[in-house]
Amino acid sequence: MNEGFFEALAALECENSVEQQLLVDKVKEAMLKAAKKAYPNSEEEDFRVEIDPGTHQFALWMMKTAVDGPLHRGYEAYEIPLAEARLLDPDVQDGDFVECRIDPSAFGRSIAQLAKQSIRGDLRAINREQTIRKFQDKVGQILSVKVTQVEPGRGSVTVVYDGTELYLSAKEQIPAETLVEGQMIKVYVSTIANPEKKPVVRISRVDRELVRRLFELAVPEVEDGIVEIKAVAREAGFRSKIAVWSNDPNVDAVGACIGPHRSRIETVVRELNGEKIDIIPYSEEPDTFIARALAPASVVSTTLLEGENKAATVIVPNQQLSLAIGNKGQNAKLAAKLTGYKIDIKPEYSVPEQTDEDDAPAEDESSL
Repeated sequence: MNEGFFEALAALECENSVEQQLLVDKVKEAMLKAAKKAYPNSEEEDFRVEIDPGTHQFALWMMKTAVDGPLHRGYEAYEIPLAEARLLDPDVQDGDFVECRIDPSAFGRSIAQLAKQSIRGDLRAINREQTIRKFQDKVGQILSVKVTQVEPGRGSVTVVYDGTELYLSAKEQIPAETLVEGQMIKVYVSTIANPEKKPVVRISRVDRELVRRLFELAVPEVEDGIVEIKAVAREAGFRSKIAVWSNDPNVDAVGACIGPHRSRIETVVRELNGEKIDIIPYSEEPDTFIARALAPASVVSTTLLEGENKAATVIVPNQQLSLAIGNKGQNAKLAAKLTGYKIDIKPEYSVPEQTDEDDAPAEDESSL
């Protein structure tokens, strides 16, 4: 029985990533509760559990009363004949307590089941505490994780960080990105959901903050606070815009983020599966900031509209109207997200509507 018990103990330790001594303590607590349930007229301190994984010793002991004569009806389980008691301790007298080894298998199936449920409950609590303790200071940060399983049907991906499995749902993956088992990727820890019951670490590769954190890793000036990332807007898998500002007049914020031979920005682009990134110089003047945010299009003028709602009208050269708006409005949307303004883009010159006379063929002056 002992061998099977310690095999099960080792399996629990491995499956739940729980320290052996902590698991042993929880099993002891469960066994004591089960013993008290099996012997309701005893106190929990009347029992002692011995578990030694090193020597594979597992035993349960109970204090019983030595009786010189017939055992009392209804209390046979709590008593031991004096002659048997003296085999354990020669000095025992009638009425003394003696520690006797008992067989847990005699508890019955229902009580054994209660012990298992108690252990499972303890393990859930331990796992919950370990998860929160391990990841509570990781919220808002990025982690390097290893892809261990990809489910083609559901699209979800299992990754591992420091021995803990995390799940990257399909909606939190970069569109058109194909992840493979064994691949190392970076994910953003957005939150720990349901911490009071079954905590779930939410991770993402589409969160805009992933872009910010990647630039912090790739650009020393950002990590040191010389260059600030003032705002980030993102259409994951397609394009991102970041607004940067330098606290040192001798440091070019945009150039620092791009890096020599585009080395720094390319590091981020590769991690984001080829996503395009526009780096915009931030301005405290809203009209200037809006104009810059519409890059690569050039802007003729920007007019901020009065009212509580932040809105602006932007005039662009006619030939750059489609560039300013972008494919499916993407460039304009990202600029609006980056600046916080609703942007109305208009061409520099209006094309006059053609009339019926305009459509009529001109007279041939040579015939006059």
